Amino acid sequence: MRQTIQQHRVVVLGAGYTGATAAGRLARRLRGEDVSITLVNAEADFVERVRMHQLAVGQPLRPRPFDEMFAGTGVELRLGRVTGVDVDRRTVTVTGADGASDLEYDTLVYALGSAWNTQGVPGTTEHAHEIAGRDGALRLRDRLAALAPGSPVTVVGGGLTGVEAATELAETRPDLDVSLIARAGLGDWLSPKGARHLQKVFSNLRITTHEHTTVTAVHADRVTTTEGDIPAAVTIWTTGFAVHPIARATTLETGDTGQIVVDATMRSVSHPDVYAIGDAALVAGPGDKPLRMSCASGVPTAWQAADAIAARLTDSKLPTISARYFNQCISLGRKEGLIQYVTADDRAVNAALTGRLAALYKELVCKGAAWGVANPTIGLPVRRRRVTAERARVGVPAA
Repeated sequence: MRQTIQQHRVVVLGAGYTGATAAGRLARRLRGEDVSITLVNAEADFVERVRMHQLAVGQPLRPRPFDEMFAGTGVELRLGRVTGVDVDRRTVTVTGADGASDLEYDTLVYALGSAWNTQGVPGTTEHAHEIAGRDGALRLRDRLAALAPGSPVTVVGGGLTGVEAATELAETRPDLDVSLIARAGLGDWLSPKGARHLQKVFSNLRITTHEHTTVTAVHADRVTTTEGDIPAAVTIWTTGFAVHPIARATTLETGDTGQIVVDATMRSVSHPDVYAIGDAALVAGPGDKPLRMSCASGVPTAWQAADAIAARLTDSKLPTISARYFNQCISLGRKEGLIQYVTADDRAVNAALTGRLAALYKELVCKGAAWGVANPTIGLPVRRRRVTAERARVGVPAA
């Protein structure tokens, strides 16, 4: 009698920037005969989340099918929505066109990401639009296309997503009356140069700004704020992101935000066979500040998790990838941009790139992010390593 060595089963949940990157990077680090990599996602192609404001205003985006992206890598795409995770039984429930089924794993990479955060404001779910995902952006696109000239459109949220949405819309549809509501001052997180440029672009695009204003309710034709009612034939809600609720429903250790608590290798501190990356992970960055939810934060965590999993399965030296910030890249329509340089812990410094050159820079960053998903080792040659017998899954005795 002898034991058979079976493939180590890696399941990756979510195929956004982080999940797709982690799956592809693992496939290039390990031999296919030793490991199976299953990527679970609700859609058959990659969504460039950083371009959802462009999609919402009617700009066509290039399709990026996963079957082309992962051709020849050994990554298997499982279409369906994750509706349950049991980290004690090591199973994931996936609901697809044929119903629900359980998927077993030896190592789980949790990359379900985040969605819009309504902040509990009454009427938001019923009346506001979101651009955190493709479905929401497409619904908003259809609604905006039906608006008559002069219709008021209100963007709620003065952060990066709100600023990009407001400027993209105002540039594409100058016939609309676009306004933005910010709880603080417009661009108050930027350097003086960056803030001045942002205000100049808003003025040139004739975007009305309501600063130091809080929305208390959303209605079909207006928003109620601490400063009174503001007309809104369409309300676009961009007040931050909330993580997928499934993690909090498991026995995984999570933080107050519902993010999974991980160590420096992106491994769960409570379940060593689970890794969390991107928006789903509570990661300590420079100065022990949690990394903000963003593509810039998420991709390094995907690299770290994939390399750590590969190292542990092959008994190699554990790598460390330090996540730090360099700049914030903001599109202000197709003709204007703002690159705000920052410290390692994401604080603005007195340096910024503006204008058309900044717009080009941002466009290159967006293209580079999508290229990086298809090329998760950044084009560098890699050697696929064997999984050691001690790390592989041992099957039933065979004669």
